[in-house]
Amino acid sequence: MRRLVLAALAGVAAIAVSTAGAAQERAPLTYIHAGRLLADPASGRVLSEQTVVVQDGRVVRVEAGYTTAPGAQVVDLKDSFVLPGLIDSHVHLTHEQGPNGRLERFTKTKADLAIDGAAFARKTLDAGFTTVVDLGGPNEAVFALRDGIAGGKIAGPRVIAAGSPVSAHGGHGDANSMPEDLVPMFRSPSVCSGPDDCRRAVREQVRSGADIIKVMSTGGVLSLTAAGLAQQLTDEELNAIVQTAHSMGRQVTAHSHGADGINSFLRAGGDSIEHGTYLDQQGIQLMKTHGAWLVPTLEAGDFVAKEAAKPNSFLTAAQKAKALEAGPKMLDMVRRAHQAGVKIAFGTDTGVSRHGDNAYEFVLLVRAGLTPLEAVQAATVGAAEHLRLSSEIGSLAPGKAADIVAVKGDPLKDVAELQRVTFVMKGGAVAKE
Repeated sequence: MRRLVLAALAGVAAIAVSTAGAAQERAPLTYIHAGRLLADPASGRVLSEQTVVVQDGRVVRVEAGYTTAPGAQVVDLKDSFVLPGLIDSHVHLTHEQGPNGRLERFTKTKADLAIDGAAFARKTLDAGFTTVVDLGGPNEAVFALRDGIAGGKIAGPRVIAAGSPVSAHGGHGDANSMPEDLVPMFRSPSVCSGPDDCRRAVREQVRSGADIIKVMSTGGVLSLTAAGLAQQLTDEELNAIVQTAHSMGRQVTAHSHGADGINSFLRAGGDSIEHGTYLDQQGIQLMKTHGAWLVPTLEAGDFVAKEAAKPNSFLTAAQKAKALEAGPKMLDMVRRAHQAGVKIAFGTDTGVSRHGDNAYEFVLLVRAGLTPLEAVQAATVGAAEHLRLSSEIGSLAPGKAADIVAVKGDPLKDVAELQRVTFVMKGGAVAKE
């Protein structure tokens, strides 16, 4: 899995120093002067007056004091708190929920969605998120966006992409609410019924270019149907999906609200749970036993609950009912999971909420009982471990990608500081200053 994901992340690969053929002239050194530096969030140790030395897109070393060298570029962040680039493990870059969403299903092409995604990717990068996992969108749009960013054609975070999620016929992810004649046009090829058909769907997604497989194991809040939030794919189908994904070198993560769908997916050997609204004690134990990760997406729950409470909400009646039921339960779910020692990776489900507002998730995680440091760890070393990319991202150690962000205040005292990122470097290139 790690090898396949790294191959997909051409943006990471492109910054590696080539050792083939004749030696090439190396890029000049960049010296980043950090007033306060959290180079390794796992340790929680903040150092003062440090210099991060960067070359060819990677961290060379971290030095005490403010150092430099002849001909080097100097980035002055002496008045800032510096930390590794942030990782959002659940976004939807080609979409943003709003009052025109249902109309846009008919009026926007996949090319339009890719262009929208380019603008949303820029907002995401400016917010300090240098790596994201896109967990749902049309294959052509999402994969083109991923590859365009990796090739340096457009600005954005590195993207690990699932493309179309594997979904049940009539379930979350199918062409619900469509006129019958239009269903074949709008239904994704990754919609399936029966174990064999679901194996086909996974294989098709891998063939199409998916870096990770997403499965809709339960109903969803924003489905245009009153089908609830319980399990929608059978145990046999989930087993087939997980086995096939793993056999093809892919992690598999599940959109899961209901406890039945959560627990069935975990028993099948799934790697991570997105949302987890009705996570129960059995699910908590399964997550700990299997080492699965929870990606809570508190921001999405908060957003839909607030939207559903508005008298002029753009949500349908079915969406409102599910939003008001599920949204308020998520904080307590995270509190219980955290207290039990479940591994938590930062993820927002942005696209449901507004792109660029991703860092509000930090505030909600702290509200759910995490310390500011634990919330930062979830978006750095934790998310990197979840994605099996700890050797590339998540901390500022020699050899890792030079993904660096800065804020003026201290996020370990007030985590809301991360909503005000002032500097972003991705792969050694300054993206925001």
